[in-house]
Amino acid sequence: MTGRHYGMDWLRIGAFQLLILYHVGMAFVPWDYQVKLVTPGIAWATIPMFLLNPWRLSLLFVVSGYASAALYAKQGSGPGFLRSRMARLGIPLIFGMAVVVVPQPWVWLVTHFDYGHGFGYFVVHDYYRFQKIDGVAMPTWMHLWFVFYLLVYTVVLVGLLSLPVRWRRACLRVAERVLAGPLLLPAGILWVYAARNIGTGWEESHALVGDWSAHAAYLPAFLFGAALRWSDRLLPAIGRWWPVASVAALGGWLVLASTELLWPGNTVAPQWAWTSFQIARAVESWCAIIALIGMADRFANIDHRWRPMLAEAVFPFYLIHQTIIVVAGYALLFTATGPLARFAILLVVTMLGCWAFYLIGRRIDWLRPAIGLSRQGSIVR
Repeated sequence: MTGRHYGMDWLRIGAFQLLILYHVGMAFVPWDYQVKLVTPGIAWATIPMFLLNPWRLSLLFVVSGYASAALYAKQGSGPGFLRSRMARLGIPLIFGMAVVVVPQPWVWLVTHFDYGHGFGYFVVHDYYRFQKIDGVAMPTWMHLWFVFYLLVYTVVLVGLLSLPVRWRRACLRVAERVLAGPLLLPAGILWVYAARNIGTGWEESHALVGDWSAHAAYLPAFLFGAALRWSDRLLPAIGRWWPVASVAALGGWLVLASTELLWPGNTVAPQWAWTSFQIARAVESWCAIIALIGMADRFANIDHRWRPMLAEAVFPFYLIHQTIIVVAGYALLFTATGPLARFAILLVVTMLGCWAFYLIGRRIDWLRPAIGLSRQGSIVR
C-alpha cells in the first residue's frame, strides 16, 4: 500500500503506552522485575497482565517493521536508509546505556542482591567497568534491548532489500499466499507456538546471542510489519479476519486466566493444562495483533492535530519510562503507602516524567538526536 496510514500511527502510539502501563504493573506482580513494590507480589494481578503479556512486544516489532518500510520508501536507497536508522536508533541506544538506564541496575542490585554502596559509588566505581555483579552486566541496556534488536533487524531488512527485485517480489507473493487468505490466523498461531518452543520459550535473555526463541518470534513479526506496508493484499485480509481474531484472542486470555486461577503462582499444573496454556498464549499473541491492526484500519485511520506530537513523543517516552518507574518505585519503598496508592502514584509520576523528558528534550537542539528526534526542531509528520 502507499500513502500514510494514520491507523498504524495510532496503533504505534497506543502500543507503547500500553507497554508503559505493563511495566508499571510489573512492580506489583510476582514476576521478576528491577523493583518490587509488593512482596512477593499480588497473585491475582497476573490475570489482567496476561491481557498484554503474550503480544505486547511482538506488536511493537510489527509496527516498527511497518514504520521502517515506510521510511525506506522515503529514503529511496538501502545505504541512505541504513545510515538514517543507525543514527536515529544508535545514538539514543548509546546515550541510554551511558546515561538514562544507569539507575536501574543500581536499584536492582540494592533491592535484590543487598548491594551495599550508594549510587555515586556505583557510577564511579562499578557501572562502567565491563563486569558482572551478582549476574547483572555492566554497563547494560536494560529495557533498551528492544532498540538494539531493532537495529539488528533493520540490517537484516536492508540485506533482504538488496536482493534482486524478482526475488523480493517472490518472497512477498509467498507471504501473501500464506497470510492473505484463510491461513492468516492458523499459520500465525502455529508460527508463534513453534517459535516459543525453541530454546527457553517465553523466557528471554535479551542478550542477542542465544536468545533464539525471541528472535524466532520478533524477527518474523518485524518482517511481517514491513510486508504489511508493501502488500496490497495483507491489510484487506486482516480486515476480513480481525473480528474472528478478536474472539480468539479473548478466548486465549480466558484460558490463561483460568489456568492462573486454578494453579496460581508456582503451583505445578498437570501436563495437559500446561500444554493448553502454551497453545492459548500463542493464540492470544497472534490473534490480538491481527485484531488490533484490523481495528486500527477500520476505526482509527483518521488524522488529528495531536497525532504528530504523540507520534514523535513515543520514542523519548520509551527511552525514559522504565528508569522513572524503577527510581520512583524505589523511592516509594520508603513510604507508608499501600499497593493501590503506590500504583496510582507510580503511574502518574511515570506519565508526568515521560512528558517532561520529551517536552524539555525536544527544545534542546543538541539533545534531540540523543532522545531519538531529528535536529530540525520541528515535529516529524
